Amino acid sequence: MPVLEKIVISDFRNIEFQELFFSPNVNCISGNNGEGKTNLLDAVYYLSMTKSAFASSDRYNFRYGAEEFSIGGTYMMQNGLESRFSANVRSTGEKRFRRDDKPYAKISEHIGVLPVVLVSPSDTSLVSESGEERRRFVNSVLSQMDREYLYSLQQYNRLLAQRNAMLKSTVHDPALMEVIDAKMEAAAAPIFEERKKFAEDIIPAVTGYYGILSSGKETVGIEYRSDLKEERLSSLLKRHFDRDSALKYTTSGIHRDDFVFTMDGHPIRRCGSQGQQKSFLVSLKFAQYEIMKNSYGFAPMLLLDDVFDKLDMTRISNLLSMVAGNEFGQIFITDSNKVRMSGIVDSITKDSVYYETVGGVFSKL
Repeated sequence: MPVLEKIVISDFRNIEFQELFFSPNVNCISGNNGEGKTNLLDAVYYLSMTKSAFASSDRYNFRYGAEEFSIGGTYMMQNGLESRFSANVRSTGEKRFRRDDKPYAKISEHIGVLPVVLVSPSDTSLVSESGEERRRFVNSVLSQMDREYLYSLQQYNRLLAQRNAMLKSTVHDPALMEVIDAKMEAAAAPIFEERKKFAEDIIPAVTGYYGILSSGKETVGIEYRSDLKEERLSSLLKRHFDRDSALKYTTSGIHRDDFVFTMDGHPIRRCGSQGQQKSFLVSLKFAQYEIMKNSYGFAPMLLLDDVFDKLDMTRISNLLSMVAGNEFGQIFITDSNKVRMSGIVDSITKDSVYYETVGGVFSKL
């Protein structure tokens, strides 16, 4: 499995320049809120996913006044050899990713090379926000494991943009629309099948982890909803064309899919307490971790950002048993409570590294 040995960060968020070395096992970052803990984890995430986990645009990732930022990491790969990965982004919009100083022909080729799972307080959007957030989550998981899925998704989104542009136009070309619809169906079919399989595969894992976290008090589930369950996409698009023309956008397709999270048969967003929702989301991400580990044959990197927040000590203890008992790989943990974090981590392993941050400056403890 890829293990991050060293990271060099320049002008990313509130981090001016830092060079940090890590343990292959557990790495702990403490500090008050707003000092840079999450920014470090986001830099690690950026090197894996070619984008921030928290910012919708790169313009929010530049340190104030900077014209570019860079992130570089040295990894020990699963073949026992070291590789260097780097990201360089300029305010002009230029963005480059390299492996061993060689640029990728397409940045998307890098996704899946350094598999990662992030558990963060921002995961609450998966419960509270629209289906777009849940689709983005599923896409991020499947795109890391399946390059063909990523290709189909990119192709579908390009075709969808073309179709919506035609719907906004005052002049329609029925023949071209028919060609676009047929191509969208071809791209949508494998996406639908992979999403359906993902939902089926992840439910038992989520249920298992939630049972550990909550001591089995509630039953949770995931329901995959898609227009394609009942009808082919080309038929849907043709049947809804008048409605799409009036609204000037495509109203059916896999871009409208959703994944409904339930507790005891009811939507968890309505019936779940804050602690129950937090436990569900942690279970969801750990289930993601398990599925990715089984797919790759090795453990992805695990980033735990303030994961102990809003969990009582019983749930924290249960979470600890999960981490200690499932052959986890390299782990990064942040917490504002240094004493709590060290008490938890030291009971798992002595092979750990501690950093404390103030104003984007990290000091090894």
